[in-house]
Amino acid sequence: MARPWVLHVDLDQFIAAVEVLRRPELAGRPVVVGGRGDPTERGVVSTASYEAREFGVGSAMPLRVAARRCPDAVFLPVDAPLYEAASAQVMETLRSFDAVVEVLGWDEAFLGVETDDPEAFAARVQRAVFDATRLHCSVGIGDNKLRAKIATEFGKPQGRFRLTEENWHDVMADRPTDALWGIGRKTAKRLAVLGIATVGELAKADARWLASELGPTMGPWYRRLARGVDPSRVEGTPWVARSHSREATFQRDLTDWTRVEEEVRRLARQVTGDIALERRPAARVAVKVRFAPFDTHTRSRTLEEPTLDTQTIEGAAIELVNRFDRSRPVRLLGVRAEMVPPEQSAP
Repeated sequence: MARPWVLHVDLDQFIAAVEVLRRPELAGRPVVVGGRGDPTERGVVSTASYEAREFGVGSAMPLRVAARRCPDAVFLPVDAPLYEAASAQVMETLRSFDAVVEVLGWDEAFLGVETDDPEAFAARVQRAVFDATRLHCSVGIGDNKLRAKIATEFGKPQGRFRLTEENWHDVMADRPTDALWGIGRKTAKRLAVLGIATVGELAKADARWLASELGPTMGPWYRRLARGVDPSRVEGTPWVARSHSREATFQRDLTDWTRVEEEVRRLARQVTGDIALERRPAARVAVKVRFAPFDTHTRSRTLEEPTLDTQTIEGAAIELVNRFDRSRPVRLLGVRAEMVPPEQSAP
């Protein structure tokens, strides 16, 4: 009998795979995509092929570190329009199925389906995506979104894995807490200080104690994650960006704060142009500063009212960057504008 299932479709090494399609001679070689594709410059890895990952190369790693770990890697610049076009083709393919499709980003989406054989349905999805795009994907199968998302990691690459209430404890109990979708390294460290190292230990923890230690909302929520509980539904509304951001990595550290402010103004103007194209005003502005050698901090503030005014967004960004230590050399700057939801935007 058919019943509801959630499938999480995740493109394998998406950006690297798209680049290999463009350059078939790179198949089987370690490929690293990031920055302008020059590992002698400052920049970070956007993605690495599986062959490069075997050398310890991973996302957000400095390109120079990646080059040291994998000197034979092919380094390529980021080509966002190419990836956007490939992603659109994948999502169009997913929408051809009798399923609710919730897009999470370029390379992943949830499918809400009703079937008596979710593995067979997942296999059809994989074949359809490959036939349409020549890209491989992995599919996680779950009885909710949380379990489907986590299941994908067990199916990679090009595979399928089912994670449900029935096998949740057997699969997850002994895994570290940051194996959960929603718990990162910082939270895992906080939990470790409390004596909680595994998913099973978090699932057994007292909810009131967690609330007192981690907050009345987050503490119990982490416990629910550890039990695989997720009541959210797959939503078929079109995916829209929540924010736009611009960053600049400097080949030489900035030590003149006047130059820092100039760069922040430039990035703020670019971001304002990005959100103006969508006609969605900014409600919040954030500034990221990475000090040398690799120490990153972020500050943000909510605007008095949503705006597309360049001077207002620039002013907010300047105010934020001036909250940082002016005496430290700056390696990277970023400005992000968080937009109001589309339904709140003027027509």
